[in-house]
Amino acid sequence: MSYINEISEYIRSGESNDRNLGLEIEHFIVNDEGYQIGFHEISELIDKVGRELGAEIIYIDHFPVGYYTGEYSTSLEPSCQFEISINPYSDLSTIESIYWEFRSIWDPIFEERGYHFETKGNLPLVETQVITPDDIPLSPKKRYKYMDAYFRKSGRYGKYMMRASASAQVSIDYKSEEDMIRKLRVLEKISPLFMIMLENKTDESSTLPGVTDKPHLFRIQEWDDLDPDRTGFVPHSLDPDFGYDKMADVISRTPLILLTDEGNTIDVGSLNARDLLKSGTIDWDNTDAERRKKLIEHFMSMGFFHFRIKKYIEIRVADSVPLERALGYVALIKGLIYSDKNIRLLDEILSIVTDLDSIQNAVEEIEKNGFDAIIYNGRSALEWSEQLYNLAESALDAEDKEYLKGVRTFWNNSKQENPNKQPA
Repeated sequence: MSYINEISEYIRSGESNDRNLGLEIEHFIVNDEGYQIGFHEISELIDKVGRELGAEIIYIDHFPVGYYTGEYSTSLEPSCQFEISINPYSDLSTIESIYWEFRSIWDPIFEERGYHFETKGNLPLVETQVITPDDIPLSPKKRYKYMDAYFRKSGRYGKYMMRASASAQVSIDYKSEEDMIRKLRVLEKISPLFMIMLENKTDESSTLPGVTDKPHLFRIQEWDDLDPDRTGFVPHSLDPDFGYDKMADVISRTPLILLTDEGNTIDVGSLNARDLLKSGTIDWDNTDAERRKKLIEHFMSMGFFHFRIKKYIEIRVADSVPLERALGYVALIKGLIYSDKNIRLLDEILSIVTDLDSIQNAVEEIEKNGFDAIIYNGRSALEWSEQLYNLAESALDAEDKEYLKGVRTFWNNSKQENPNKQPA
């Protein structure tokens, strides 16, 4: 079996009749002045806490950078953004409980050292231009050194993305190739609305340096001008013949920047999986199945598109937000994507959107005008957002409807009091 076929079969192996939802939230850990915790301090704490929990410690380049408990994992992003990735569950109350268990461990530890959790799309000190990304050190991992050097040449905002951005990500299941294609197609078309619903800025009027007409989607603008070879919407995903094989081809052609294999990380620049196999850097035929699986997962991880297709669909368009709002977002996705009626209806309504450029145009209109942007079919982003909310609400049970309310927390620019405080 060729490596392209193996990537395709890896994606196919994710097919499931489950309707689970995974949630990841990246946090800034900052002091009262807004400056982030240092790598070595938080790495040592991760090692200590992980051992006390009896968790599996995760190492990169010999540094403890996360742990896995069986219910959730933690990890450190490029400049110590502290991520929790909660295993997929079908009920939101379980996700909520696991998150607060994590926070109950870490809140007092950070408080004792003068730090606290901050959920924003961008580090507030950078967004408000008190400091620049150049003032923030990267974690001492080889992968980040290689990525940093690459992104300084590929676009304008690599420093911002790596050092000062944070997101909330949701993953969903698909039951077949056809189901994956439809879900991705609908999700991509409504994702500009997710972006503005989940926008989480410090200053409503702030813009990126040199950009004066786009006060919205600060983090999305950084990603869109990071590297056109690996960002934006999934190439060819609206093509009539899109599917597992075409997704595998996209993955194989994405420049890798670095190669991690058998615990070693090397700089490979713009070479992609095809190049590395052709040159013999990777000897696919003489590599065992487990190692090939890890290579496939690495190839997938170096594509930073708004959506990733793995053994699930990973939705990557939301800013980091407090849990109440994140759970509202999860409920919104659940009510839209796991309702056969709603996804069929959205697929039909949005058939007017036939290419990725039209979706990107909607993103750019929202960057300029927020909820007032006029996008598909001459309707405002607010009108579309209200329709999505109502559709989701119609498909959810009473408990999930209560969670859904959280997604609207900031729609009218209202400020949430103590957003990181656990309810009594």
